[in-house]
Amino acid sequence: MAPRRPMRRLGEVLPEVAASLGMGEELRRSRQMAAWTRLVGELVPAAAGESELLAVQPPALVVSAARPIVAQELRLRSRDLLEAFAAAPEGQRLLELRVVARSPGLLGRRSGGGPHSRVD
Repeated sequence: MAPRRPMRRLGEVLPEVAASLGMGEELRRSRQMAAWTRLVGELVPAAAGESELLAVQPPALVVSAARPIVAQELRLRSRDLLEAFAAAPEGQRLLELRVVARSPGLLGRRSGGGPHSRVD
């Protein structure tokens, strides 16, 4: 009987499996989105549930805000948020937080912009 391989955590194996299935980029993006949601909840509790990661476009991290006051709060805390994102799994060091203000009904939809969104 062949010796058993040591057990590994799912988090250690998942990137390898995802890459072998051609899903490595999707896994990385999913982890970045989850990290953003967690960081907003921890660092800007008033904005929890009202912002999502839209894109990582070095040197910028592009995020949405459901209301103008949320956008302003994210901008005020941008340095802390960018530092925390750099330290997060799958995160990276970026120089700018770009906030896209969206009407609350559009948050969560992947639209190409339109009359209800603007980039600040």
